[in-house]
Amino acid sequence: MTISQRWQAVMMPNYGTPPLALDHGQGVRVWDVDGNSYLDFVGGIAVSSLGHAHPALVAAVTEQVGRLAHTSNLAIHEPGVRLAEKLVELLDLPARVFFANSGAEANECALKLARLAGRAQGRAEIVSCHDSFHGRTFGALSVTGNAAKREPFAPLPGPVTFVDYGDAAALRRAVGPRTAAVIVEPTLGEGGVIAPPAGFLAAARSICDDGGALLIVDEVQSGIGRTGSWFATQAEGVRPDVITLAKGLGGGLPIGACLGVGAAGELFAPGDHGSTFGGNPVSCAAALAVLATIADDGLLDNVKRVGEHLARRLDALDSPLVAETRGSGLWRAVGLTGPHASAVEAAARRRGLLVNAVKPTALRLAPPLVLTEAEVDEAAPMLAAALHEVAAATAEDGADA
Repeated sequence: MTISQRWQAVMMPNYGTPPLALDHGQGVRVWDVDGNSYLDFVGGIAVSSLGHAHPALVAAVTEQVGRLAHTSNLAIHEPGVRLAEKLVELLDLPARVFFANSGAEANECALKLARLAGRAQGRAEIVSCHDSFHGRTFGALSVTGNAAKREPFAPLPGPVTFVDYGDAAALRRAVGPRTAAVIVEPTLGEGGVIAPPAGFLAAARSICDDGGALLIVDEVQSGIGRTGSWFATQAEGVRPDVITLAKGLGGGLPIGACLGVGAAGELFAPGDHGSTFGGNPVSCAAALAVLATIADDGLLDNVKRVGEHLARRLDALDSPLVAETRGSGLWRAVGLTGPHASAVEAAARRRGLLVNAVKPTALRLAPPLVLTEAEVDEAAPMLAAALHEVAAATAEDGADA
């Protein structure tokens, strides 16, 4: 049996069967079980900050797992304290940290903080945005602005009100005396790497201040250098009440973090929340290695420089399928004229390039932060050829029709 057949025999079918079985990686490259190599412009969905098998990450994890792999939340450990201290330092705001295992869990923590903050005034409503994504656990799913993902699991926790992303006027109308919090992404990630109009985050901050609600900023995808700043909120000069992180923080190991700023960090009492595995020593050691490497190797500047080079190469794509390119740093998307993303993803994979059909009309690129301009120049012709192949097949199908 092939590994794909073995997968189909034992795994739940929630993912379908992935088209790729990977064996190992190095830097921005991965190899499948048949020995084929690929440039990884997906990065485990914006997770593999340092690429694959980075020496600093390997060393940190190896040392820590040989020293102390797990404590539960019944004991303090040095990597967890150091990581919390470092995150508060990078955020440059008075904050307290809760460690989880994922972005969805970090957002669950944020929603519980919102309930506690609003309880005395009878505030329980959350305002979120259409086309947002905050996770698949029940609470995180309830504030995810994608009805197709929510409806099979209704009824979900509530009340939740959705407004159009980027519409500050609609957001102001939605926030009222029953609103506990607004949750928002700095840029829609699963929504297709779509940025809001300039000033939207600042407007959300002002609206929350006026309405007495918390501002929760979901930086699960945008945080830890993805856009060229430690946090996207910093680049916009916006102070969140709660910020959530995951994905790139651990460089491949599972970790999430919820940071409560100021009074929001003081809401929990002992017993209000917890996680057996959250912030385990090995994941914290990995995250510390990620943060140190980003700082020591100047990767924030690399993200800006190589990200602009990537943007130029994407802008130069000459294909009737390309409607626009968008994004910032090493978080980019190619918007397509029709539902061709899956076909282009497959055509690119056959050529040795991994990209992500995040929406039927959008390809997402979230490569490791160590990406070089030379690797961008290697990938661009592969993507151009994939677009050409799909455009030709689409034209042929149209002619046959």
